[in-house]
Amino acid sequence: MGRTNRKRRSTLANRAIAASAALALGGGGLLAANIYASAGEENSQQNAQTTAAGVATIKCPDVGQQLTDVPDGARAGVDQELAKLDQQVTEAYKRLADTRQAQAGDSGYVDNAILSPLKSKRTATIDRIGINIRNAGGQPPQGAEQMAQCEGVPAEQPDTAAGEGQDQADGQDEGQDQGQDQGDGQDQGQDQGDGQDQGDGGQEGNGPVAADFQDITTVQPNGGAKGVGGNGLPANGDSGSTGSFTTSCGTNGNDNHNSDNVIVAPGVDNGAQHTHDYVGNQDNNAFTSDEQFLQADTSCENQGDKSSYYWPVLRLQNGEDEFDANDLGGGAEGNIGPIQEATQAELKFVGNKASDVVAMPQALRIITGDAKAFTNGLANANTNWSCTGFEDRQLTDKYPICPEGSSVVRTSNFQSCWDGQNIDSANHRDHVAFVQEDGTCANGFQAIPQLQARLVYDVPAPQIENGQVVNPFAVDGFPTELHKPITDHNDFINFFDEETMNQVVECINSGQDCQ
Repeated sequence: MGRTNRKRRSTLANRAIAASAALALGGGGLLAANIYASAGEENSQQNAQTTAAGVATIKCPDVGQQLTDVPDGARAGVDQELAKLDQQVTEAYKRLADTRQAQAGDSGYVDNAILSPLKSKRTATIDRIGINIRNAGGQPPQGAEQMAQCEGVPAEQPDTAAGEGQDQADGQDEGQDQGQDQGDGQDQGQDQGDGQDQGDGGQEGNGPVAADFQDITTVQPNGGAKGVGGNGLPANGDSGSTGSFTTSCGTNGNDNHNSDNVIVAPGVDNGAQHTHDYVGNQDNNAFTSDEQFLQADTSCENQGDKSSYYWPVLRLQNGEDEFDANDLGGGAEGNIGPIQEATQAELKFVGNKASDVVAMPQALRIITGDAKAFTNGLANANTNWSCTGFEDRQLTDKYPICPEGSSVVRTSNFQSCWDGQNIDSANHRDHVAFVQEDGTCANGFQAIPQLQARLVYDVPAPQIENGQVVNPFAVDGFPTELHKPITDHNDFINFFDEETMNQVVECINSGQDCQ
């Protein structure tokens, strides 16, 4: 049996949230910003821009997403080094947050004392990644120097930094014209400037802020959960394979939590740097092998389903401590407040509106959404936030403020096209894909059952007072991501036994609704 990292919630004790007034974390317009500096851009130019506005966070090229061809023999070592890159960025971010006074007195401080040392550490780590790949017979990545370079992001991003290819408007209620058909009153696009979101905002100055929330009643109906752009389209419809299979695995009432991620960072303690809820398989941590998954208990009513379903916890920032208030993955990395257990966790597998589906292979791994979408951009983002009674209105870059009697809803429609060969890929994404608009799978991929996860939470609605958010909630995340709603994500590892998976496929392809 693998290492267990399960923790039960301690008795909550009141404490004031010490918000850092000096840390301006609005992040206005970052989603509209071009996240990668051009190779010819001068560091001094970047530093002058970020220092003038005040640096809110640090963004770095996501090396892991650029590694699309890593030999199997190198993946364990590469994943370990990628986790080190994440830790290096976190350490640099903490230094950024702790040195505001020094930054104010020295225009070159961020570049010289934070970004330059970070680049040196990242260069060495990326070099080790290349050695791992080369020793396994692969081709090491090119452009290590550019991948090593990070930059500070201003609290208020200038309009001139509008993102290439994201079709954003001029920094004013961009509307996120990403194929989402969002309604006119949503103030999408992180329109967070003008000083309204610059102070105490939730998790000790690390977000969320007032501009991260929107009253769901002001949102125009936009057709239900679709994710961002083409990510997260529902695969099912009234044609093709129209059945479904629902698995009931509980809401993590036994507090099965850890801050590992066995998909992205196997063998790494605290590889996620934020805490997950786990339902289904009860032995999911960084060290769990496929054999151990198969031997473990499951919280699912159908004992043929030992799959692991996990997502970042939702916390309420009300001044109370959680069991991990001083732990890595918890309060030590800006994730504070009582963890909220979902009142419902609906896990449904549906069909494909263009064809039958085929069985998922055992141990298939799927990540949907991007925990670093705030600094990475929207390429892999897949978020849907809404409220019960209003689920024809979805938000992607805002948390909803629900009216009395309505609950918060998080929805994730997973990738449902599979390459037919691999249970994982080097960047943990290329072996699966989302359906196209017409429901078909591109590039010869095969349709598999689509997991649709719907989580419901009874949390008190935050209040916006004098431009500040009071008692907000937020998902856990990497410190650099400022607890933005666009960073929500969900994870799945398939451990249905063969007989049960065949039942899933039969139900879906024959148009039945099974449990």
